[in-house]
Amino acid sequence: MYLNCHSYHSLRYGTIPLKDLVGLAVSCDVKAMALTDINTVTGIYDFIRDCEKNEIKPLVGMEFRCNHQFRYIGLAKNAEGLAEMNRFLTEYNFSGKTLPLRAPEFKEAFVIYTLENAPETLHENEFIGVRTEEVSGLLTSKHKNKIAKMVVLQPVTFSSKKEYNLHKVLRAVDTNIILSKLTEADYCKTSDFIKPLEALLPFYEKYPEIISNTQRIIDKCNFQYEFGVPQNKKFFTKSREEDIKMLTGLALKGFEHRYGKENTIAKARVEKELKVIDELKFSAYFLITWDIIQYSNSQGFMHIGRGSGANSIIAYCLGITDICPIELDLYFERFLNLNRKTPPDFDIDWSWQERNEILEYIFGKYGRDHVAFCGTNVEFKYRSIFREVGKVFGLPKEELDVLAKNPEELHPTNKIVKLVQEYGFMMQKYPNQRSMHACGIIISEEPITNYTPLEMPPKGFPIVLFDMHIAEEIGFDKFDILSQRGIGHIDDSVKLIEKNRGIKVDIRNTSISKDEAVCNSYLAKGDTIGCFYIESPAMRGLLRRLNCDNYKILVAASSIIRPGVAQSGMMKEYIFRHNNPNQFEYFHEVFREHLGETYGIMVYQEDVIKIAQHYGGLPAPDGDILRRAMSGKGRSLEALQKVKDNFFASCAQKGHPEVLSQEIYRQIESFAGYSFCKAHSASYAVESYQSLYLKVNYPVEFMTAVINNQGGFYRTEVYVHEARMSGGTVHNPCVNKSEYQTTLYGTDIYLGFMHLQSLESKIANLIVSEREKNGDYLSLENFINRIPIGIEGVKVLIFIGAFRFTGKTKNQLLISASLLLNNFKPENRNLMLLQEPVKEFKLPVLERSVFEDAFDEIELLSFPVSCTVFDLLQTKHRGDIMAKDLVKYHKRQVRMLAYLISRKHVPTKKGSMYFGTWIDHEGTYFDTAHFPDSLAKHPFQGGGCYLLLGNVEVDYHFPTITILKMAKMPFIPDPRYMDSKDQYRT
Repeated sequence: MYLNCHSYHSLRYGTIPLKDLVGLAVSCDVKAMALTDINTVTGIYDFIRDCEKNEIKPLVGMEFRCNHQFRYIGLAKNAEGLAEMNRFLTEYNFSGKTLPLRAPEFKEAFVIYTLENAPETLHENEFIGVRTEEVSGLLTSKHKNKIAKMVVLQPVTFSSKKEYNLHKVLRAVDTNIILSKLTEADYCKTSDFIKPLEALLPFYEKYPEIISNTQRIIDKCNFQYEFGVPQNKKFFTKSREEDIKMLTGLALKGFEHRYGKENTIAKARVEKELKVIDELKFSAYFLITWDIIQYSNSQGFMHIGRGSGANSIIAYCLGITDICPIELDLYFERFLNLNRKTPPDFDIDWSWQERNEILEYIFGKYGRDHVAFCGTNVEFKYRSIFREVGKVFGLPKEELDVLAKNPEELHPTNKIVKLVQEYGFMMQKYPNQRSMHACGIIISEEPITNYTPLEMPPKGFPIVLFDMHIAEEIGFDKFDILSQRGIGHIDDSVKLIEKNRGIKVDIRNTSISKDEAVCNSYLAKGDTIGCFYIESPAMRGLLRRLNCDNYKILVAASSIIRPGVAQSGMMKEYIFRHNNPNQFEYFHEVFREHLGETYGIMVYQEDVIKIAQHYGGLPAPDGDILRRAMSGKGRSLEALQKVKDNFFASCAQKGHPEVLSQEIYRQIESFAGYSFCKAHSASYAVESYQSLYLKVNYPVEFMTAVINNQGGFYRTEVYVHEARMSGGTVHNPCVNKSEYQTTLYGTDIYLGFMHLQSLESKIANLIVSEREKNGDYLSLENFINRIPIGIEGVKVLIFIGAFRFTGKTKNQLLISASLLLNNFKPENRNLMLLQEPVKEFKLPVLERSVFEDAFDEIELLSFPVSCTVFDLLQTKHRGDIMAKDLVKYHKRQVRMLAYLISRKHVPTKKGSMYFGTWIDHEGTYFDTAHFPDSLAKHPFQGGGCYLLLGNVEVDYHFPTITILKMAKMPFIPDPRYMDSKDQYRT
């Protein structure tokens, strides 16, 4: 009798989680119920499974609404009925049109209207839903002659009075009004909850036909779904046989390219993998990925294949990845095996500038009816909940700000705040809105609307209305199509090198960069600013502590730096064991046998699985549950708890000491959601080497590319500094030399107009295109004549020195610009400037210092170019020692003067502490630690230069200064605003 149930997937409307909804049905002895969330099928697949577990017949459909207004309910008779409704809603989602008041003529779906909005005539599949409170008025209703087309309508939206109030809060949040402004049309009826049938059916006893109609719909709705059956595109060619034949041919061709003809170990691995791939019917997945890579290569794009897919030698031979699994002892079963219950996926990165073209190719090649992004459910977040709920209760902004920062402790006696907290906590983990998965794409054999409606977010690629977990469970293997700036750095560097030096660097040939000797020396010193994944202060410190001078150590470092290893204390232990390989004992012989390469430390996901299986005695399926938990993909806390119980029971059975087993499981748990598989770390290491190779051998081009890709871990100023330290001469933007991005001429680096935040991007691009079309600008007057720019835009360019080619001072240019443009009408631009020669005035010569230019640059670029920040200090002191000598001062106190590059906040039990990164007067980097007691007396006071006093600690080749005192050093007064200069700064 329940044909209209809402879960909390009816966003900002329903209040009941799916499992709770089914649990309510069980408690009321309901044997059939329909999930009809508003404009979505997000929950139907979990709903079906939960119902079947509890011997309830699941009916699936949707409640169609438009602009919060109810239209009708659709119930699928079967899979085709769901597909009909999905196609219908998708059309309106894409077009933005208003849903019609009358449903289309679905062939395999029932439609239920309410008494208020039912049409005069009904199709065979259409009915009118009658609520309990409406039964008594049927005799006088305009639809009194349609009893034969009526059914029971008992909507379910909430489960208690408290949840009813929560429902109203959600409605107020959705409509962005305060609670008191809600009207009855905005929220559900007080009767919209589930109740036993013996309490419901008596309302309809005078109209048994209504009950029988309802039962007939229940009987005829038989939507079934076969979980575990692949729904992906079945074949790349025309058949499974042709697919494996094609894959085998490509793999063998790639094998010869990668290994030559004589490598028997690699050949056996290729044959073994091909057999498993064929048995699991995974050939099409490999071939589709290969096809995408082929297109990418044909366009000259660079890609990085990473993740567990790099465990496959077939992927290596096909050019999907650049990791040799034999070299690193990567086992294929981590990616694909006959016992694996969940599908694997390839993670492939492109430059952030090229990813959209790859996506367009995929959607075009495989059909927009068959390709879509996975969705995600964006939940109400902890702080934003209280802000949203507080607004609903009418709290002012000032109180909302305080409430969001400290919701639990604020105003404990304030009744309104207590309500805000109460409903806020209830909303935690509730879905708030649907969004697009960052990278996961599915490609289906049948049209995707067979499974879900689609939505079209602003990015222009359709999304399904379920997340990757549901996609996996209903039979989809996703392709992760990602983007990152690191590839942009590498790709643009290669193009710049060819343009600037005429040298073609085959950076895809990893043999030239991986483990290259000079690169290794840079690695060991942590000289890696700008390089993918290895430029952060923490990573540079780790590289120095490990004296990292080869590929395999870098692979380990790429995983050790992750929070799982670091927070468990094992990163520190790894550093000790690496530097003292003869001064430690293994936890157990199992660790020596299986983790000898990493000194008995669990570094990769594979290590955790090895220890769980060989020390803990867990079976392979439990290992897979652990793997998913470590990858952040596992949804079942119950399954993980069962694995934990099995682990300790098995350890006890094996006679392991309980204390040791607890410590080992503590380390295992620390990996949850954070760890890398070894292949993933290896992929990152290869990319790090590629960027490092370019930094070492072509530093000016590389740093220019980093700047143009808008940096990485640090702000632009740091990369400009690196470019200068690498031999580049940095120039301010120039209208005759600069482009929108930063430009390189030999070793002369001209900053791009993109760095002038006060200059419109439209004007910046026009300056370049006009110059390319009609030649260099001859003068300020010529520029103004050719570019439709206002006086403020011209001033920005003058102050940054973009007209220095004219030989005139900024003061002279400002006066000329004012004479030309003040009170000037844009429509007369070409006419006036072409017909009237510019009058030449003899202007006074005003002296201008380099410091005035530097302050102009700080204002417009946020950093100086004409001089260094140290030149702007009032003090001439530059510190007692330089950073390059810090390793000589272990356990000694030093005083240094340095410029703040970055700082990282770390909360502790005693308060906040920070790690700082600085450069000294010579441009060398060093790091500091600031503990709460020091910060209380000597806090950071924003960016700038500081005088630092502290104690040096050298930890395995890496010096850190623990700060005792620090003081920000003042700059000279801004000379632009001194009295004698005021005349030109208007």
